[in-house]
Amino acid sequence: MDEQVKAILLDIARKSVEAAVKHEPIPQFISEHPQLQGRQGVFVTLRTHGQLRGCIGRFVSDTPLYQLVSEMAASSVMDDSRFEFNRIKPSELPSVEIKLSVLSPLTRIQNPLDFELGKHGIFIQKGLRTGCFLPQVATETGWDKEEFLSHCCEGKAGLPSDAWKGKDIEIYIFTAELIE
Repeated sequence: MDEQVKAILLDIARKSVEAAVKHEPIPQFISEHPQLQGRQGVFVTLRTHGQLRGCIGRFVSDTPLYQLVSEMAASSVMDDSRFEFNRIKPSELPSVEIKLSVLSPLTRIQNPLDFELGKHGIFIQKGLRTGCFLPQVATETGWDKEEFLSHCCEGKAGLPSDAWKGKDIEIYIFTAELIE
């Protein structure tokens, strides 16, 4: 994406975050820019002073990218259950850091170790249990591939840490274009 498109998406995300924090209606955005019409997934990550304060996303969308960014930005403020008792306050808005991860389509892999740390994110599914890590999680934590998979199974999907070794688990990879 070009710099203009990135700036538009960040502006949409910031205005949506601000409205959600202030309990105001989320603005309705309209854009005809061709790069904003795609139906790809996106995750919106919010931090204050380097600390995670919300991260919500969707892998697929039936709405244009710019609309999904707005929806996920507001949802990151209001719906991330990890921060139910520590929501971002209006006084914190100047220090909110926003990172957008615009996602590629999911690709299923047969060999659970057939991905590149830092380049690929993972999505794990077993029955109704799912978990995912964005590509940057591997870089931020320093985990190797097996640790990355194990932490996703246990910490995100609520599965045993070695569930990724089983035959009845589906593992998908994806890439993300980071905008911050």
